[in-house]
Amino acid sequence: MSALTVDVQNVFDGPGVPPDDELQAWAQAAWLGPDASEVTVRIVGTDESQALNHQYRGKDKPTNVLSFPFEAPPGITVALAGDLVICAPVVEAEAREQNKPLASHWTHMVIHGMLHLQGYDHINDEDAEAMESLEIRLLSRFGIGNPYIQEETVKDS
Repeated sequence: MSALTVDVQNVFDGPGVPPDDELQAWAQAAWLGPDASEVTVRIVGTDESQALNHQYRGKDKPTNVLSFPFEAPPGITVALAGDLVICAPVVEAEAREQNKPLASHWTHMVIHGMLHLQGYDHINDEDAEAMESLEIRLLSRFGIGNPYIQEETVKDS
């Protein structure tokens, strides 16, 4: 595993965003490339997320994470993985709806986005299974369980 430089841009004015060093650690853990590279992790609010999601994916709503892999022109070699844009309010709402710790969901979103930057996808079942399996393995390094199963909570009567 090679070094990854992580540039964090937090333009979201609100609570709940993990510290830069945690975002960097999660991104670095998910960098599987053989070469050193650089990624920008941009934390945004709903307006910027919705605008980007509409422009690049044709979906007029904010989303949790968008991945923009860097595509160098032919003959140009630049050590850039690309950009992740993570919408803080969407991540927080999803964590609440899914009864997951906020930090765990942030970890998942960074790892998920980093895998997209490296060409992983979940468009078909086979690709989704490979990507999810890798996510589960990477999340376990941080003590986080499988985010794709709904854990039943047992309450004492």
